[in-house]
Amino acid sequence: TAGTTEYLEEPATNVKFPKSLKVPGCTSSSLSLLGTGYREKVFAIIGVKVYAAGLYVDQSIFTILTAWKDLSAAEIEANSSLFSSIFLAPSEKALRIVLVRDVDGKTFWDALDEAISPRIKAPTEADEPALAKLRATFENRPLSKGTVLFLTWLGPSKMHLTFAGFQVCVDGDTSSGADATIESTNVAAALFDVFFGDSPVSPSLKMSVATGLAVGHK
Repeated sequence: TAGTTEYLEEPATNVKFPKSLKVPGCTSSSLSLLGTGYREKVFAIIGVKVYAAGLYVDQSIFTILTAWKDLSAAEIEANSSLFSSIFLAPSEKALRIVLVRDVDGKTFWDALDEAISPRIKAPTEADEPALAKLRATFENRPLSKGTVLFLTWLGPSKMHLTFAGFQVCVDGDTSSGADATIESTNVAAALFDVFFGDSPVSPSLKMSVATGLAVGHK
């Protein structure tokens, strides 16, 4: 119940994240919060916080990733193969994004697309239509402060995006009543890499998740 829910506050934005959460589109009864961080954009040399984010995982991830149990948070954060293993693991995970300022959908998508496109090294015929559909979904949508967005990976090639009443599904799964369907494994992988690759858009999020993994293995 709301009265017994435990929260963790992202310190830079003061956004509170439930420590466990039933995520839309997931079969798991709940996912557990692994770490939080924030995204900042620089305008005229001034850093402006855009959103806070928290990664939720199924607890089975700790069983799947036993090879990493003796690493420190810093060692985990620096090891890109670990985060690739998280992406490839057959367990559900979700990124919960909470906007901390107003932004229009096109601006949000342009920034995301700028990060996604360079990460697709071997494009397929499915990628451009997928990106175009995502672009169309975001355009002309005013995104107000406090809006919540979920990026949910059900597996390495299946993903839902749930945001203010609309959903985007990767791999053609429309069972959740998606407004758009994305069929591109490359796009799903690139979206994960945007946040947990070698050049993440939120270093604070990646480091916090690394800490969560290190503590979770103790």
